[in-house]
Amino acid sequence: MNIKLNCDMGQSFGIWKMGIDEELVPYVDMANIACGFHASDPLTMNKTVTLVKNNNITIGAHIAYHDLVGNGRRTMICSLEEIKSIVLYQLGSLSAFCKAQGTAISYVKAQGALYNDMMRDENIFKAVLNAISSFDKNIKLMILSTPRNEAYKHTALIYNISLLFEVFANRNYNDEGLLISTMDSDAFIYDELKVANRIINLRDRGFIESKNGRKIYIEANTINVHANDNQGLEFIKILKKALY
Repeated sequence: MNIKLNCDMGQSFGIWKMGIDEELVPYVDMANIACGFHASDPLTMNKTVTLVKNNNITIGAHIAYHDLVGNGRRTMICSLEEIKSIVLYQLGSLSAFCKAQGTAISYVKAQGALYNDMMRDENIFKAVLNAISSFDKNIKLMILSTPRNEAYKHTALIYNISLLFEVFANRNYNDEGLLISTMDSDAFIYDELKVANRIINLRDRGFIESKNGRKIYIEANTINVHANDNQGLEFIKILKKALY
């Protein structure tokens, strides 16, 4: 499989700085740019678009519930019409900065709680698809790759939207092919060699092993990486080397 690395970027807000975007750009292929609801502000968005464009990185809109304080990690009770509207609002915002610089949004990725809610609730998934479809049918939606990919593809086709399937190389999966909760002590894998081997198996053999050693065959277009945890930039360099 031809697998790209995606990374969350543009998450600073005002004088508060988060992330090491300038250091990350040589090692990632796709940038999930925050659109102001869970992180970022207009100046940060504009600067991030400039940085990403100048490094020939594909631009994605990182959409979320309107939750700056919680970094978009808390579920909010919204009607389906509200969800469609908040997606459109964020797409329009980032698209303006992209258009001003002669580039465009290629895909959408939800953040935190909206990402999880979208994967659990088909109606929320459809509301997100509906918003993207009404804005630009050429924009893809990134979702978690699971053994149920075909069902998600079928739903997305109704809205003429293509999907990108994402894998988390440093997260443990259960035997059903779902991520183990981050509340569990073994949610993350910190052994760099083990994670590198997982990427190689995924690329060459199409599977990732569950926590219990079961082979889970899933489609993978992209792997999520970030340098905001204990593993950092050096870890991303190892993943990049293993992948290519």
